[in-house]
Formats: sequence, structure tokens, C-alpha cells
Amino acid sequence: MLKIRLTRTGKKNQPHYRVVVIEHWRKPKGKYIEMLGAYNPRDKAISLKNERILYWLGIGAKCSATVHNLLVSNRIIKGPKIKASATAKVDKKTKTDKIRT
Repeated sequence: MLKIRLTRTGKKNQPHYRVVVIEHWRKPKGKYIEMLGAYNPRDKAISLKNERILYWLGIGAKCSATVHNLLVSNRIIKGPKIKASATAKVDKKTKTDKIRT
């Protein structure tokens, strides 16, 4: 299955992302099929190839939650934004209790 997702580039503490089409089983920094744009969260600068994004969505590629929200914000696709799931934080005290028993 093809996914449209972000891959991180840039230096430490200076994130810059590429919007790419990639197989879902590949690593995020792995070989991608096509670069569809770039996103700089520090400047809020977004450059996207609208026609190519619509092409890939038309042949069945799925978006990650973050990319979907970017596309909705830039009015490339219509629909509500998706809540991106956050990782659950583990309480250190609970973790140590489980190890001791």
C-alpha cells in the first residue's frame, strides 16, 4: 500500500520535512517513489505539488494524519481534520513497580 507521509530532513533542532509517496513498510527515511513537496514548521512554509498529490490519492494512496491535516489546511482536499494520535507516556513509578513484582 502506498502512503503519503512526512520524512524528516534538516539539522538537529531545525526540522524540515518532505512530503513523499512511499511504500507503507519502508522506513521513514528510506527510498521513496516521488517527492510531492516540503514543509518547514518553523516558518510555517509549505510548498506542495497539488496535481501530483491528487493523482496519487486517485490511484489509492493513503495519507498519514499529519499530511491529511496539511492538505485540508491548504484546501487541496475537503473534509474534517483528523486527530493525530499521541504516544502514551509511561509513569516511571508504575514501570518500576511492575519490574519488582
